[in-house]
Amino acid sequence: MKHRPTLTKAALLLALGLAGQRAAAQARPAKSRSASAQPRSAAAPAGAPANTPLPPPDAKMQAFVSDLLGKMTPEEKIGQLNLVSVGFTITGPVVSQGVDENIKKGLVGGVLNTFTPVAARKLQEMAVTQSRLHIPLILGFDVIHGHRTIFPVPLGLAATWDLPAIERSAHIAGQEAAADGINWVYSPMVDIARDPRWGRVMEGAGEDPYLGSQIARAMVHGYQGPTNDMTKNDNVMACLKHFALYGAAEAGRDYNTVDMSRQRMYNEYLPPYKAAVEAGVGSVMSSFNDVNGIPATANKWLMTDLLRKQWGFRGFVATDYTAINELEAHGLGDDKKVSELALNAGIDMDMVGEIFLKNLAQNIKEGTVKQADVDQACRRILEAKYRLGLFQDPYRGVSEARAKQVLMQPAFVQAARDIARRSLVLLKNDNQTLPLKNTANIAVVGPLADRPLDMIGSWSGAGDGKQAISILQGIKNVGGSTIRVSYAHGANVTEDDQLIKRLNENGAQLDTDARSADEQIAEAVRNAQAAEVVVAVVGESEGMTGEAASRADIGLPGRQLDLLKALKATGKPLVVVLCNGRPLTLPWENDNASAILETWFGGSQAGNAVADVLFGIYNPSGKLTMTFPRAVGQVPIYYNHKSTGRPYQGVLLDKYKSRYLDIPNDPLYPFGYGLSYSKFTYSKPTVSATSIGMGQGLDVQVTVQNAGQRDGEEVVQLYLRDVVGSSTRPVQELKGFQKILLKAGESRQVTFHVYPDDLKFYNDDLQFVAEPGEFQVMTGGNSRDVQMASFTLTK
Repeated sequence: MKHRPTLTKAALLLALGLAGQRAAAQARPAKSRSASAQPRSAAAPAGAPANTPLPPPDAKMQAFVSDLLGKMTPEEKIGQLNLVSVGFTITGPVVSQGVDENIKKGLVGGVLNTFTPVAARKLQEMAVTQSRLHIPLILGFDVIHGHRTIFPVPLGLAATWDLPAIERSAHIAGQEAAADGINWVYSPMVDIARDPRWGRVMEGAGEDPYLGSQIARAMVHGYQGPTNDMTKNDNVMACLKHFALYGAAEAGRDYNTVDMSRQRMYNEYLPPYKAAVEAGVGSVMSSFNDVNGIPATANKWLMTDLLRKQWGFRGFVATDYTAINELEAHGLGDDKKVSELALNAGIDMDMVGEIFLKNLAQNIKEGTVKQADVDQACRRILEAKYRLGLFQDPYRGVSEARAKQVLMQPAFVQAARDIARRSLVLLKNDNQTLPLKNTANIAVVGPLADRPLDMIGSWSGAGDGKQAISILQGIKNVGGSTIRVSYAHGANVTEDDQLIKRLNENGAQLDTDARSADEQIAEAVRNAQAAEVVVAVVGESEGMTGEAASRADIGLPGRQLDLLKALKATGKPLVVVLCNGRPLTLPWENDNASAILETWFGGSQAGNAVADVLFGIYNPSGKLTMTFPRAVGQVPIYYNHKSTGRPYQGVLLDKYKSRYLDIPNDPLYPFGYGLSYSKFTYSKPTVSATSIGMGQGLDVQVTVQNAGQRDGEEVVQLYLRDVVGSSTRPVQELKGFQKILLKAGESRQVTFHVYPDDLKFYNDDLQFVAEPGEFQVMTGGNSRDVQMASFTLTK
């Protein structure tokens, strides 16, 4: 564990047990929808499992749960709404007290932050043998990008644009979690995020609702299985988060407020949440932020009107960590009042705060909460446990022997390496600096080159950084005896002593070189002068991204840029390898480095995966899913923006336009961007019809050629623009993509089908409509470098 354990009485007992093929991603037809205010999610891609919404309770489940409810006291019903933390303070500062006594009294519905077979079985045994009604616990944990085998952070996973690989990563994570005693995982995080200052951008899929929707589906199917049969011991229940709009927090500051129009919500932010619901996600987590003045955890429009009534969600809603308690700080009242507000909004389970346990009985007595609503919340939690098969087998076949067989098995570790290298994005490669030659004398420098702990990234849960492969080690592993490698630290991650103290207090384990920054840089320069090429591994510590890790300055911290400038001055080819969980501002690096490779935090096999790409064993194919700004002053910046009445069109002396005086408007690296060791060329797209009627679709074809000398994969992207609308429309919107493998010299015609729903949007009256007029269709390898065709939609 990278976090220090904090043990309660119950956990002291439990601690004794703690030793132990690519599918094309192209839109398929969506069912026709009426023009009502139903936030649309993007159509599922070809090759993906069909949507399987969570089914309603069958007669057997209804009878079982109703019979059990009839036996429960009011206190026991409230107890099922109580989610407590035992064992490890991973997700927040509070560890519940008196947990073992409350479990025996039937006053706990679930536990988070405890795992391993022995610990999980002992907790479950306490519930099913010592409580009056023997109701099993639901056991949750933050399994975000792997459990024991760690995959790239989700922003890196998204950069693969590889839905089968993403689904596989979730399934492996679920298998490991289930074998380790967990049956409920707090993932996927599908918040649309357009402000890289927000630390939690690393936890999601980036800025685009179409791509985000596809990834949401893939993750749910990975965890719960393609048919959502969660009684299978290898499957776990997913928890969609954070509902809703958490990624739009003002100023990129965590937990901050969100204020936006309903039209923008429906068109740009809500689709991935709805896609997860359509895929059958079993649970939802409320977000910390307020939404247009009402905190999400007390927002009945979100939790009841939208989620349940409009979307038909049948699972249960849990809060985020102590989110009901935090309604007091939002200014909504004392703990009794916020208990009332949360329950009446549609919250079913209180994470760690124990506000429901303390106040609901009094709320009911005073008439501010109805007993029927408490019963309904309890029913939803019991139904979740039934769906998980916990009433049939509370332990779900968990054993130390099973865990030993499943956790970090070789096939999982190999998958982590393969998926990690698919996530890497080549941002620059002048004069074919990469791939490196096997005979090279390489100077590896930088504060993150020999940091295996940082490779697994934030939100790595039960991952062990000591088992991860550093980039230095990966270069040695892959390069073998044919290369010579020197290493120098070069710089500390940061020189800010206060920041180091804060990060280390939360498990970062940042060690600082006692030498001065100038001495460290001088050593790195000496190594560089004696080498043929320099590989500089720079970026952020894993603790600088994730929850509570917003940054106002998103350039390289500390003296790392000074290190790069000194290395550049040696005249040796400079390969910059980035480790980070967010887009960074890299203007100097882009202008001066010979090559730049974005590696995110790549997980357990990060070092080997990075080396595979550096040496050309794997041809990079990753593409960005968040825009990289030139400067933080451009934030928020995203590709699917609106035009203004005075759009800037590149005329230098044209002052009265929507532009900056000091930098260009355009980003450093656009959405969808990523280079390869191959060179891909695109024909101009053609459309199967230049005019179509309402309810009709058309085909778009483009020929892509690998004009390079290596086989390689390319993500072919399809964008649309509605040129004239009753509301202002984005300059372009992603509507399809295919990841294809082309041999050197091979050409292929790629066909996309544009469906009627692809032409629709939510207008000012929140009607989901297509409007007649001109549409532009764009294809290319990223959102900037596209070619265009057009067609007309008629009445």
